[in-house]
Amino acid sequence: MGDGPRDSPDLLVVGSPLVVDHPLVSDRLATLRDLRSDGATFRRVLGEISAAIAYEALRDLGTEDRLVDTPVSRRVRARVVSETILLVPVLRAGLGMVPAIQQLVGPSDVAHVGIRRDEVSLSPGLYLDKLPSDLSGRRVVICDPMLATGGSLSAVAELVAARGATMVQALCVIASAPGVEAFRRAHPRVRLSCAAIDPDLDERGFIVPGLGDAGDRLFGPPY
Repeated sequence: MGDGPRDSPDLLVVGSPLVVDHPLVSDRLATLRDLRSDGATFRRVLGEISAAIAYEALRDLGTEDRLVDTPVSRRVRARVVSETILLVPVLRAGLGMVPAIQQLVGPSDVAHVGIRRDEVSLSPGLYLDKLPSDLSGRRVVICDPMLATGGSLSAVAELVAARGATMVQALCVIASAPGVEAFRRAHPRVRLSCAAIDPDLDERGFIVPGLGDAGDRLFGPPY
């Protein structure tokens, strides 16, 4: 018989970011930040960090019991994941997180949302919405490597909440302290997980020290 999402109070406090500060994550984060890392290295390491964050953030996935046969015993009770999450990558950079997370969790759906940030006002503008019209009963996991001002992530969280998602989570790689505070004020019940929280933003709204433009480092500059 299946479980719903399970409580894990030590890790999943609503409104309090989960920072996955494992030494192996820190090691890969150093590679990700390094401007000498080429595109192939950046894509691989971003995937590894994304999987590590998802591993911790999704500890309460719904499960069910199943009987399996092992090489030495029959009908052994085992626990398997029974919940199918909806991954929502924020284009473009969020695409770099999805394959590794899908490989980790198995069954999952994907719906794309495109947000373009105005370079002057830093305000988010929606240009693509492929979300299902009804998200009732769904766990939605928004994927965006960088939480800078918090505007883009907040805009997607608003879209998801308006369509009735039962649980909303946001997975980022690096967040800024001002962005985390703004996002928590706007969406106190969205669970946020990341690998690091950096202290500042520059005049362009980039995270400092950050890692630059994640989309450009993943896919090259836009044409």
